[in-house]
Order: sequence, then structure tokens, then C-alpha cells
Amino acid sequence: MPAVADLMLRAIANAARVRHSTSPNPWVGSVVVRADGETFDGATEPHGSRHAERVALDAAGDAEGSTVYTTLEPCDHHGLTGPCTGALIESGVAKVVVGIEDPDPRVAGAGLRRLAEAGIEVVVGIEAAAIERQLAAYVHHRRTGRPYVVAKVAATLDGRTAAPDGSSQWITGPEARADGHRVRAESDAIVVGAGTVRADDPSLTVRGWVAPIGTPPATDPRRIVLGAAMEGAKVHPCTEWSGSLDELLASLGADRVIQLMVEGGARVLGDFQRASLIDEYVVYLAPAFFGGEVAAGMFTGHGIQSIDDLVRGEIVDVAMVGNDVRVVMKPRAADSVAG
Repeated sequence: MPAVADLMLRAIANAARVRHSTSPNPWVGSVVVRADGETFDGATEPHGSRHAERVALDAAGDAEGSTVYTTLEPCDHHGLTGPCTGALIESGVAKVVVGIEDPDPRVAGAGLRRLAEAGIEVVVGIEAAAIERQLAAYVHHRRTGRPYVVAKVAATLDGRTAAPDGSSQWITGPEARADGHRVRAESDAIVVGAGTVRADDPSLTVRGWVAPIGTPPATDPRRIVLGAAMEGAKVHPCTEWSGSLDELLASLGADRVIQLMVEGGARVLGDFQRASLIDEYVVYLAPAFFGGEVAAGMFTGHGIQSIDDLVRGEIVDVAMVGNDVRVVMKPRAADSVAG
């Protein structure tokens, strides 16, 4: 039989396949190991349908004496579906191995207690760091009530995003652009400035990314323009926003937007950065140089004035995407940028 960690990694892989399709529910993966050693996989279905544990239990059929691996604490409340704790107890499973506790106040340990009270052995914390990373947007939303903000940037190796004549398509190759559409598919909403709409007339769809086989198709995120979008722009239908960024995040969080993608332009990115509102940067670097000062940078506006005030963080992933490099960075929570 595979090791406990290997089975949880399999559950994590199951969750990854449905990252684009479960919001506002968390993207959870599960594995049932029956008493006879057979294994069955599950992953959360689109909102309103079965949670990961139920999918795996249904696949297993007779789960008496089974061990269930699940990336997130099973829910113990009635929503659009019944509580997963009830399904686990009724199926007669002997043990439930959980990655992390659910920060949702409707759960927050209640699911673990319910299982333990029913005589089921409960183990918590297997591959917790990897699952915290995978569910970062969901955990952030449940803890703060605001969406997890992902800033996506495509730049040359010298940090430039557009030529002096305003042209910027395409700095990166097709593989990086498709990967950027994957990030869009994982986001509930996407925001750009009115200047980007005027200059590039983007559609902000996920047309360049195809969901994994056997999973629901990707859907386009809700589109938000800071300012007014010109009539006939491809971004329509969209929300035109004129309030503060803080008000925007509060409004979106209340509307169950789990992840917000910021895609430009440089002024919008700079505004989000100076307000310390970015939770994750996804930067695609092309093997190219503008080689001068006149090309546009990643951010505009006043930045930091001293090396001591640099926005520092942790690089959590580096990967080749086609001929480009994708760097994912999480800023330190205490860092801020001078206004």
C-alpha cells in the first residue's frame, strides 16, 4: 500500500485538476483506500454539486473500514449539499486523514470533532504546507473576507513591459500566454485599468487555455475596469469601478470572489503594490531586452526611496514555460511600499 504522504499527494493532484471549476467552494482532493486495498479518487465538483469526499465514497461503493484522505477538513454544515461528515460516518469508514483544518467559521474544527465523536480515527497535518499553498486563495478569503490578489506581469529580462510606441503584444511566447489564461481561469474576477482597455482592447477571456480532460470547461472571469470602458470594447460586459481599491476588495469579497487577478497596466499594478494589496506575483520573463530607459516598466508612480524599504518576499515557484520563465513570488506580509 502507498505511504500516507504519497496518498495525500495523490489527493493534492486530484484537487489541482479542478482548481478552475469549484469556486466559491474550495478545490479539494480526496482518496478512499478500501479495506481490500483498492483506491478511488475524488475531487470537488462545480458549486452546488458533490464535494470531494462524496465523489470518492460514491466511486468506492462499499467503504466500510476504509481510510479516507482529504486535503481539507470535511464540512459539517448544510449548504447546497449535506455535510461530508455525515456521509463519512454513514459509510462506515474507519479513519480519515486530513491535510489542514478548514478556516471557514462554519467548519473550523467542527468536522474533525464530529468524526472523532463518531469513533472514527482522525489524523491532521499530512502535507499541510503543500495544501496551504494550494488553497492559499481560499484560506485567505475565509480569514480576511477579501479576495486573494494575484498580479500577473509579462516582461523582458530588463523588466520592461511595453515599447515606447505603446506596443506590447507579444513579449512572451504562446506557452506563457496560455499559462496566463490558466491563471485567469483560476480567478473569479480580473481587473485592468481603463487605459489598458483603450490601448489594447483586451477581451480578458480564457480562450488560450483548455481544462484538463474529464473536468468542467473553464469559464471567463468577471471583468472589472477601473474607470470607464469605451463603448464597443471587447471587455464588455464588465463592471466599471470608480471607488477605492479597498472598497473594491471589500465588495468583491462579500460577493464571494475568492481570487482577483490584476493584469494591468503599469499604473494599476503600481497602485495595488503601493497599497500593499498584492498577495502573489506571477511574472513571466521573456529572453529579450529593450535595452534602455524609455520602454515602460512593470509599475508607474512613486516607488520606494531607500533600499531598506524594498518589497521583499519569497519565491515559491520557478518554471520554464515554453521559452520563457515563470516566477511566482509571495511578498512578506509586513512589507509595504512608500506612497
